[in-house]
Amino acid sequence: MGADAARAEQDGEGLAATAWRPLLGMIAAYAAVLTLLSARYGYHRDELYFVAAGRHLAWGYVDQPPLTPLLARACTAAFGDSVVGLRVSATLAASVTVLVVALVARELGAGRGAQLLAAALAALGGQALAVGHMMSTATFDLLVWVTLSWLVLRVLRTGDGRWWAAAGAVTGVGVQNKYLVVLLVGVLLVSIVAVGPRAVLRGGWFLGGCAVALALAAPTLWWQAAHGWPQFTVARGISEDDGGENRALFVPQQLVYLSPLFVPVWFAGWRCLWRSARLRWARAFAVAYPLLCLVVLALGGKGYYTVPLLVVLLAAGCAPALRWARGGRARRNALIGAVAVSAVCNALITLPVLPPAALSVPMALDKEQGEQLGWPELADAARNGWARIPPADRARAVLFAGNYGEAGALERYGPARGLPAPYSGHMSYADWGPPPDSANGPVLLVRLPDASGIERHFVGCRTVTRVDNGQDVDNEEQGALVVLCTGPARKWSALWPSLRHAY
Repeated sequence: MGADAARAEQDGEGLAATAWRPLLGMIAAYAAVLTLLSARYGYHRDELYFVAAGRHLAWGYVDQPPLTPLLARACTAAFGDSVVGLRVSATLAASVTVLVVALVARELGAGRGAQLLAAALAALGGQALAVGHMMSTATFDLLVWVTLSWLVLRVLRTGDGRWWAAAGAVTGVGVQNKYLVVLLVGVLLVSIVAVGPRAVLRGGWFLGGCAVALALAAPTLWWQAAHGWPQFTVARGISEDDGGENRALFVPQQLVYLSPLFVPVWFAGWRCLWRSARLRWARAFAVAYPLLCLVVLALGGKGYYTVPLLVVLLAAGCAPALRWARGGRARRNALIGAVAVSAVCNALITLPVLPPAALSVPMALDKEQGEQLGWPELADAARNGWARIPPADRARAVLFAGNYGEAGALERYGPARGLPAPYSGHMSYADWGPPPDSANGPVLLVRLPDASGIERHFVGCRTVTRVDNGQDVDNEEQGALVVLCTGPARKWSALWPSLRHAY
């Protein structure tokens, strides 16, 4: 659509009309593809953990707020105990995210064509496909960040403080999903103070929005405070273990998390926000992205933490990208080719479209692909180990998993294989209690090959079998050990604090 036609369809705010019909058609197709691929592999280890956490509803957990486990429980209840049913909420969140990105582009003055381009690039970005395909806290975090960005843009553009109430509500709900949204709030406030318009931070509506956010976030913050802020322990452990690697990979990840071919678009968006007199009111977002990068680098956080703001820059760059593409057939073909190549490459890397035997290359870039395979086989190996326990001893025996993924898999697939409920000291599984002290019989331990230290808490241990996913996928659990011990070294109640670990 030409610029004149776009201007002819402006609404009362001076913005181009929203391209509702093609947008909804694009989103419906996107949701259909994600749904069709939902059962292609299987559960991710985190999804198994979310389902387990959903059976132990609380206002908080050692490593996360309560929203994602609550959604896991709701989806399982509404759509059945299956990977497809669990992922309905992820598909819906990803689809709404695509729509909100188009609204962000519109807020920044984009016409219908640029809105559609923004939606397409957001949908086809590597991170969006990865988190839209399966349930994770990052799935809903991406939606929260782009929605909050859109609402803040509306405040900045219109000066209407009433939007702060909605922004506060989104922030409060976001904290119930993942605490990272506090970083976005922080960098946006600093950026607005630095480059304006500062007037939007004055008055009762801004304070009211802060009050709404705090009220909605209060239950999980109270839970964390009452339990000694375990989330900080987990975050510190991640930073200590992975901080150096995260910092080394940070810049390359900024280039690939959406697509290397999208870099010119989001860079054009940053440049437009920084230099355009027409968008001077939105300049805070040009400051917020590099500021967020500095904060994440200082904390040793993961590179994907900045992706939602990159998506905002991407939306800002779509109108300039379309103007550039109208400069001739070669440019138009270059843009179409970049989108098509990115779509194919990102799909191969992040979606379950390849046979498992061909995952070695995608897993070099996205190891989460492999984490969706081999869980029933792990339960099979545990069943074989359990069969070595004399029937007379099984009432006093314990099935113990070294990490939450193994425990979640045994909880999901174990009952059909005659296995008892598993125990684990990892993350919130530790809070769900130790076995009774009367369970002083054999212990069947499922652990990673490099986690041999855990065996010092048991006696008479010997490896009885190994996990084989049967598809030669070199994921984290391939080759995991099933170890049979004659019993715990001490009573479980005395042993449990030593078995608890958060990372």
